[in-house]
Amino acid sequence: MIEHLGPGVAGVDEAGRGPLAGPVLAAAVMLARPIAGLRDSKKLSPSRRAELAARIRAEAQAWAISSASTWEIERDNILGATLAAMDRALRALPLRPQRILVDGNRLLSHWQAEAMVGGDDRVDAIAAASILAKEARDREMRLLDQHYPLYEFGRHQAYGTAAHLLALRRFGVTSLHRRQFAPVAALLRKEG
Repeated sequence: MIEHLGPGVAGVDEAGRGPLAGPVLAAAVMLARPIAGLRDSKKLSPSRRAELAARIRAEAQAWAISSASTWEIERDNILGATLAAMDRALRALPLRPQRILVDGNRLLSHWQAEAMVGGDDRVDAIAAASILAKEARDREMRLLDQHYPLYEFGRHQAYGTAAHLLALRRFGVTSLHRRQFAPVAALLRKEG
């Protein structure tokens, strides 16, 4: 059962830690009242996720989305880049939250926050952040797909699917690819 903790609570979550290319996105959401149907974005169909994202943007007390680019992931590693995106999302909120709950087991260094493993299926504000971050990242990957059509980013969002790995072998590594991630690093070593 997902819980609503009140309007002063900001939920924070990310999307895009695991893919082989593209940015990582984070969202922070403060809900004034419960929104039925919220849960972990990975457990929702794309159409239901889009419907809920529209409701969150319209009904939330406050929300913000931020990102960390591929070069930041390369420079700071995926964890550092994810925490930077989360920090930016919190700073972009138009209201200061009274309580901050972050999905996962890592805390943000500049905030009084609580980490909550599985929070995106336990607290509605975190679930809402999960949905907004996932929707925003998928939209970003569809846009990048227009510039890199051979890689089909819009189809697999740059996860390490068989189709994506085949495209990497056939067409090489782009500037969007995360060179430290094992499949990309292995291909680069192989190419010399």
